[in-house]
Amino acid sequence: MLRLLPAHPILQAKRLSFLPSCSRCIREARLRTYASVTDLARYPKQGEKLQGFTLIRAEHVPELELTAIQLKHDKTGADYLHVAREDKNNVFSIGFKTNPPDDTGIPHILEHTTLCGSKKQAYSPDFYKLLMLPRSLSNFMNAFTSSDYTSYPFATTNRQDFKNLMSVYLDATLHPLLKENDFTQEGWRVGPKNPKLSENGELQEKGDDQLVFKGVVYNEMKGQMSDAGYLYYIRFQDHIFPAIHNSGGDPQKITDLTHDQLKSFHANHYHPSNAKIFTYGDMPLRDHLKDFGSRLDLFSKIKQDLEIRLPIKLENGPIDITVKGPIDPLVDADMQYKTSTSWLLNDTSNVLETFSIGILSSLLLDGYGSPLYRALIESGLGPEWSPNTGYDSSGKIGILSIGLTGVKETNLPLIKETIQKQLAETLHAGFDRRKVEGLLHQMELGLKHKTAHFGMGLLQRLKPGWFNGVDPFDSLAWEKTVSAFKKKYDEGGYLEGLLEKYLLNDNTFTFTMEPSTTYAEDIAAEEQSRLQSKISDIIKQTGSEQEARERLKLRELELLKVQEKARDEDLSCLPSVHVKDIPRIKDKTELKSSSLGEVKIQWREAPTNGLTYFRAVNTFQNLPDGLRLYIPLFNDAIMRLGTKNQTMEELEDLIKLKTGGITVGYHSSTSPTDVHTSSEGLVLSGYALDRNVPAMYELLRSVIVETDFESPEAENKIKQLLQATASGSADSIAGSGHAYARRYAGASLTPQGRVNEAIGGLTQVEFSSNLAARDPSQGLHDVIQSLKTIQKSAIENSYTMRVALNCGTESTEANAKYLEQFLGSLSSTSSPFHSSTVESYSRDVKTFFPLPYQVYYTAFALETVPYTHIHSAPLQILAQLLTHKRLHHEIREKGGAYGGGAYANGLGGIFGYYSYRDPNPQNTLQIMANTGVWARDRGWTARDIEEAKISVFQSLDAPQSVSQEGMRFFLNGINDTMLQERRERLLDVTAAGVKEVAQEYLVNVAHKGNFVVLGEKSENFPGNGEWIIKDIGMNKS
Repeated sequence: MLRLLPAHPILQAKRLSFLPSCSRCIREARLRTYASVTDLARYPKQGEKLQGFTLIRAEHVPELELTAIQLKHDKTGADYLHVAREDKNNVFSIGFKTNPPDDTGIPHILEHTTLCGSKKQAYSPDFYKLLMLPRSLSNFMNAFTSSDYTSYPFATTNRQDFKNLMSVYLDATLHPLLKENDFTQEGWRVGPKNPKLSENGELQEKGDDQLVFKGVVYNEMKGQMSDAGYLYYIRFQDHIFPAIHNSGGDPQKITDLTHDQLKSFHANHYHPSNAKIFTYGDMPLRDHLKDFGSRLDLFSKIKQDLEIRLPIKLENGPIDITVKGPIDPLVDADMQYKTSTSWLLNDTSNVLETFSIGILSSLLLDGYGSPLYRALIESGLGPEWSPNTGYDSSGKIGILSIGLTGVKETNLPLIKETIQKQLAETLHAGFDRRKVEGLLHQMELGLKHKTAHFGMGLLQRLKPGWFNGVDPFDSLAWEKTVSAFKKKYDEGGYLEGLLEKYLLNDNTFTFTMEPSTTYAEDIAAEEQSRLQSKISDIIKQTGSEQEARERLKLRELELLKVQEKARDEDLSCLPSVHVKDIPRIKDKTELKSSSLGEVKIQWREAPTNGLTYFRAVNTFQNLPDGLRLYIPLFNDAIMRLGTKNQTMEELEDLIKLKTGGITVGYHSSTSPTDVHTSSEGLVLSGYALDRNVPAMYELLRSVIVETDFESPEAENKIKQLLQATASGSADSIAGSGHAYARRYAGASLTPQGRVNEAIGGLTQVEFSSNLAARDPSQGLHDVIQSLKTIQKSAIENSYTMRVALNCGTESTEANAKYLEQFLGSLSSTSSPFHSSTVESYSRDVKTFFPLPYQVYYTAFALETVPYTHIHSAPLQILAQLLTHKRLHHEIREKGGAYGGGAYANGLGGIFGYYSYRDPNPQNTLQIMANTGVWARDRGWTARDIEEAKISVFQSLDAPQSVSQEGMRFFLNGINDTMLQERRERLLDVTAAGVKEVAQEYLVNVAHKGNFVVLGEKSENFPGNGEWIIKDIGMNKS
């Protein structure tokens, strides 16, 4: 999996949420009694040797309830960090420094091919999707290619599973086969579009013999480059950081990579001397060292890749770069520019300064009241931040970027000028202490908030700096860092000094992407020219075009044979957990219930570290379809407009000072007993320290009840929200097109499918984009009236509300009192909607959405049965079987798509297939159409069924954060009896049961399903007649 973009830097408060902040919580941490796993006395002393490792240092970090131990492997120099913590969700990762030598994507393609088999475990399919996922109870397993390192992490609560996965990961990374067939499958090749032969030896369809570029990574990156936001970011990186090439790969350069280069890169980089190993959790350190110490001893030390590459130098004044990019079809024609200005800042190994600049970045950029938001977005210069906006501390040198998308050409000179002017004004005005305290308060809550995936989050925060010279112990020393920050801040002028030191100069890099009406055509023409050049090279080698085509066809058919053989390959060499390891009886979550008038309350009493988690669903009755489309805008607006008495900036400050955040969103759920019965409503949520719960309720009441839709600024702010939504829609579809296709395919099948499409599907994209494009002369009066109608219902129908509170037993009594006060502040007047005509979506149809992408997204969906139906469990098992045993083989390995599979929405009552970044949708649709018969006729083995069950229970038994406990019942009505019954049914599924549901739902009623394809309309596809072409205004170059 490619991971080039850092977490969005605008969200600095959230990114720093693990940090401690207040002396009170630190004192509490010191007073706690820690379990022995974190006791320093149980570990060797500095300099002692253990299992071929030398202990470098060990430190206890009380505020994070952990002990960190750093060791060095004596023979190879491998760097190892173990974090001991009382947490059963153990984490492992091995990572390597992989500075890319060019833009061929060699680290990315190596990440894929490494997981296609090792010398000890000579499997050949895709490890992640096909092999270890159905053989493991892990709750996280993946691999990531970042800009200058590659990592292979997993997390599991099962100790045997941990040992199994660690063994496979070490073998796969250190001893891969790296076969040429795996390179051509995962990387790139030239071959006939669809080489399958019919019985008489002729190709099945017109155009099947057309030679095209193929390869999983090649098509993945074509899809990435269709995302204009990613394209802007990666071209920005190309110019400000040319020493770090595109590790994911540029499709125009990927086809230069050779198999020999791949093997050489592995030999030089995937070596213990170049590795950083990380473990986390409650498993003994000695066991880890014993398990992998002997494996590392097989290697001798080599020269490490210690090079930390740096960005360009800017000390000689400003640099301006302009490149061409695609048109955004959902944004006004005169608002097509993207631009940003960047500064090179500090050495990120200075952890205090990095932390402080993170705070500075948040103060400048985060929230509607931030000075740069007001100066740039609220002023109308652009609707949304550019993709690189914020502070990026993932490299050796920190980079702060500030920019906009959706900019008019005439406004380009104003952007940098406005930024510099606002920075100077901010220096003069200084920073409000309350805003700084609000950010520190967010960190305090982040420290207290008990997450189920703390270890994985810690790994993701440590890795970038660790590979770029930041001491991980400095990164873990939150108390020290925050205390040092507070001391400097209290001295006065500290943040202002950083602003002046780093930003009040013109040593800047301004990067602009201008629109090109021929961009898509130019990309296609370049690819065709490059393809013809590759074909010409092959013709020179073979002597004739006919011989070249024959050779490519034979190679493709040989690859198909290898891929087909892999489907039934003996994988007994791979370790596995077993269904017998899964407990048949699941511990119940103890819930209590009460009521206040007509409002039902669910209580989950558990240790929450002094926090209270609140959720409420205010149910809508007979919500008109036309009004439903406004719900996403309503949810955005009430967190943007402010009230008559408080600006949104003032409200944001209070939210940060008093809560961990409050949200208002949309919720819908299908009945567990009937797929045609569903409910919907607004969901309110928030969490706070117990002492601040009344303030949290008052803030929720303010945004729901008092948001002022009539203020003079309201219409302009709503217009900006619409423009920001439209600006991000095309990139959202490019990144998750399969999810949009699936949503539309299910829209006509069930009531929940219909409302989910209206709220978050292509229907919503078209609706919000049309509002954003509305002529200013029309105004938004009707829009505002609709938003006020929704607000009125949310205020007056509090009697339809139900509430869930998760808190400690010590705060239950106080929370009951606070909740009663909150509910009393809302109106209980009945204001129901009148029934309206239900908007319908066509059933049993094929729908094509023309979109300006280089690859396709497909989906097929069928209605099935409710959650409690006896067939729901075998359908869920069948979805796993089809993903791992058919669709991934056919769609990804053979077809070259980045992803494909089956899904069973047990609660929603929908079963379907999908493909993602797919170069060959016709082939995929044919595979989908034949899958039901294939599943019915397949001779499923006991091992097949066992692996599918293990896959299902990965998510079913994944650890939960305390804030999520009880939510299955509260949000979806699934009680413990239903949950236990389904658990037993899943464990008892048989091959015969799978075949039965395949016949009944995938064969007998296949004609009642919906096909959906998103992508570029071509001469041969989708053709005429059987497809409905639905244009949502994105079919532009």
